[in-house]
Amino acid sequence: MTSNSGAEESRTGGLTITVAGRPASRSLADINKLATQMVGHFADNVAPCHTLPGEQLHGDVTAVTQTCLRMAVDVLDQGTLPDEAQLAHLREAAAQWAREGVPLDTIIHTYHEGIKVGFDLIAAQASPDDFSELIPAFRLVMGLLDTFTVAVSTAYVEEHHLVAGQHHSATQTLMSALLAGHTASAVARQTGLPVAQNYQVVSMAIAPHPDELDPRVNTKIAARRKLRRVQSAIGSLFHGRALTLLSNKGGTVLIPADTDMPRLTSALLEEISATAEAPIIATQATGPTDTIPTLSEETHELMDLVRAIRRPPGLYQMQDLLIEYQITRPGPARDHLAATLAPLENHPELLETLRVHLETGLNRKGTGRRMHIHPNTVDYRLRRITQTTGIDLALPEGISRAHIALLALDLEQQAMRPSS
Repeated sequence: MTSNSGAEESRTGGLTITVAGRPASRSLADINKLATQMVGHFADNVAPCHTLPGEQLHGDVTAVTQTCLRMAVDVLDQGTLPDEAQLAHLREAAAQWAREGVPLDTIIHTYHEGIKVGFDLIAAQASPDDFSELIPAFRLVMGLLDTFTVAVSTAYVEEHHLVAGQHHSATQTLMSALLAGHTASAVARQTGLPVAQNYQVVSMAIAPHPDELDPRVNTKIAARRKLRRVQSAIGSLFHGRALTLLSNKGGTVLIPADTDMPRLTSALLEEISATAEAPIIATQATGPTDTIPTLSEETHELMDLVRAIRRPPGLYQMQDLLIEYQITRPGPARDHLAATLAPLENHPELLETLRVHLETGLNRKGTGRRMHIHPNTVDYRLRRITQTTGIDLALPEGISRAHIALLALDLEQQAMRPSS
């Protein structure tokens, strides 16, 4: 880089390049406005950028574009290329994009397009008399592009290799060993990492970020960004000691339950959810290290129950759902309960009426409004439910039986669905 910088400085004499009687950098002077325009141009004209999440375009990409414009102004005014210290922000951004899975060709193509747009703005002010100034300006701009490309590509590839290696890190080995039920002493010897005496075992289900549901956005990148935010929040809240085995849809977190460590609470889960910009359901149980496999199984079973009964995002533990958990354990009792509603399988409108009527607190008018039917139709359907299943919602035992049977049916159906 040093030799290139010296060569370019000798061509310009270290003097500011002028076009149409004014510094060439003047065309790039309104950095914030021009950066916004460029990012809009990238989104409209650089094909891979079409699918980048909006938050990324208006955040990271805009900030990097502003940095590049400042460097371009300095290059045109001073005739020297940026040094390593000035390129640090670009390297950091490239490393972040590598972690998020943004394709390298998208990044490089965007840098090239940005240089092209910037030079076109300079050339647009030139007259035939400025040809002698445009040549050194072009050489400097090409040198700047070369500098950008080398710095960004190197940082991206280095981070990509680092991220790939982390899958086999001691931390992941530690978590896998604990989930497999290996003894604490053996795990400590194997990984060289400290093992707590007790852990809070957490099962998480992370809902999609809005960008993951937008067909115009690269959903894989949006999902990786969301996951990175979740992992960063967990690392910060639990002082880097929490062990995570997470995908963009959720997974397992092990938090040391030592006396000096925070525990995952409803308030902290709300913080993580806000950082992720996506709702999160979590179930938790705490116990000695050698019980982690059992606790993990318990929290995942509890998660299945929470989702089956459509509980809202939040933190749950066994005490919150003792009755529902006990009466819906797999076995003959649950099968019998679910079979209570089997006669309604060929009458989905009756099953939906039963569900909505229970959700509205047995309010026939509320049920009618939810289902867009007349209250008299609700009454008719409730009579048919009673005739078909023997469940009378006019009686307390009928209401209780309907709740339990519907819950058992939901769990049976969930158990039959293929796991995602």
